[in-house]
Amino acid sequence: MEWKPHAVCIPLPAQGHINPMLKLAKLLHSTGFHITFVHTEFNYERLVKTTDEASMMGVEDFQFVTVSDGLPQSNPRGILDLPALCVSMPTHCKNSFRKLIEKLNSSADVPPVTCVVSDGVMSFTLEVAREFNIPEILFFTPSACGMWGYLHFDELLQRGYFPFKDESWLSNGYLDTIIDWIPSMKGIRLKDLPTFIRTTNRDDTMFNYNLESVNNALKTGSIILNTFDDLEQEVLSAMKSKFHNIYTIGPLSLLSEQIISCEAKFESIEASLWKEDEKCLEWLDKRDARSVVYVNYGSLIIMTLKQLREFAWGLANSKYSFLWVIRPNLVNGGTEIISQDFLDEIKDRGLILDWCPQEKVVGHPSIGGFLTHCGWNSITGKHFTWGAHDLLAIFCRTTNELPLLVHKVGDWNGD
Repeated sequence: MEWKPHAVCIPLPAQGHINPMLKLAKLLHSTGFHITFVHTEFNYERLVKTTDEASMMGVEDFQFVTVSDGLPQSNPRGILDLPALCVSMPTHCKNSFRKLIEKLNSSADVPPVTCVVSDGVMSFTLEVAREFNIPEILFFTPSACGMWGYLHFDELLQRGYFPFKDESWLSNGYLDTIIDWIPSMKGIRLKDLPTFIRTTNRDDTMFNYNLESVNNALKTGSIILNTFDDLEQEVLSAMKSKFHNIYTIGPLSLLSEQIISCEAKFESIEASLWKEDEKCLEWLDKRDARSVVYVNYGSLIIMTLKQLREFAWGLANSKYSFLWVIRPNLVNGGTEIISQDFLDEIKDRGLILDWCPQEKVVGHPSIGGFLTHCGWNSITGKHFTWGAHDLLAIFCRTTNELPLLVHKVGDWNGD
C-alpha cells in the first residue's frame, strides 16, 4: 500500500460544524491526504436516511467512520440537549475515539494516522492524540471575532462580569455595558459577546465547556480559522499574541467549489442531517435577480409560537419575496399552524419548506440577502447572522443593510 499522510477529521456533531469540517477534509484529500471523517453513531444513522447512499460510501482514500457520543438513542440531540452532550462527550466520545485510533493504526487497509484535525470544541481529543504521539490541530468554525470573544471568557469571569447577579440583568440594561479592554474590539458590549455568559450559574455547563475548549486551544498554540486576513485583519493581529500559528483558510465554501469543479467525485460526498428539498431552486429561477430574502434558523434553534408569529408577520410586512425554511421541530411545544391570513398575505411572493440545499440557495442569483444561522459556512452576498444561542440578540443593532429589518425586534429574552 502506498504511504500517504492520514488525517482524522472530527467535527462537533452539529450541522454548522460538520459542513465546514467536511470542506476542509475535501481540501486535504485533494492535496494527497487519506481522510477518515468521524461522525457520531447517531448522526451517521440520520445521514443514511437523509442523503444519497453514495454520500456515505466515500471515495478512494476518503472514508466515514463513527464514534459514540454516550447519549441514549432516545435523546433527540436538540439544542436543549447540548449540555447533556457536552457532559457526555469528554468521557464517552473520548474513549470511543481512542478505540478508533487504535483500530486505524492496526489496520492493513489504511495508512497509520499522521494527524488529527479536531473541531475546536472537541478538544478532549487532544489527550488521545498525545497518547499516540500524533500531532493535532484545532479547527474553530466561528469567525475570528467570535473566537476572540470566547478567548476572553476567563477574563470576564475574573473581572466579575460573569456570572450575572440575577436574571434582571438580562433586561435592565446591563447587557449594554461597554467592554473597553478587549484589544481590537472597540465599542463592544456584553450583548455582542457569545451568549453563554448570560447565566447566573457559575457552574453553567455550556460556559465552562467553551472556556475549557479555548484554554485547550491555547495549549496547542496553533489553530485553523474559516476566515481570511483582509476580512478580520485587526482581530487576527491581536490573536497572534495568543497563538504561535493561525491558519486562515477561508472562505472554505469558495475553495471547496474550486476543488469540486476539478474533482467531480466530491460532488457525491455531502452530509446534510435534514432531507433537502431542491424544488425551491425552480421557484428561485422564476424570481428577479437579488430580489429574494432567504430565512433559515439552522438545525438546532427552537422558538416559541409567539416568536415565530412575529417573524412571520415581519416577513409579510416587509413586502419582499422570501424563501423561509421552517424545520418540523423548530417550534418549542408543538407544530405551528401557519394562519390562512398569513398565507393570503404572502401569496405569490413567499415559499415555505422544511429544509433546502443551503449553499445552492445562498449562491442563487435571485437571493439578495439572507437571515440565517449558518455561521461562516458562506460569506457571499448580504448576510445577517446569529449563533444558535444568540437568537436574535443583535437585531436591535441592525441597519438598513437588509431592508427587511427596519423594525426593532428586541433582544428576545423570552418576552
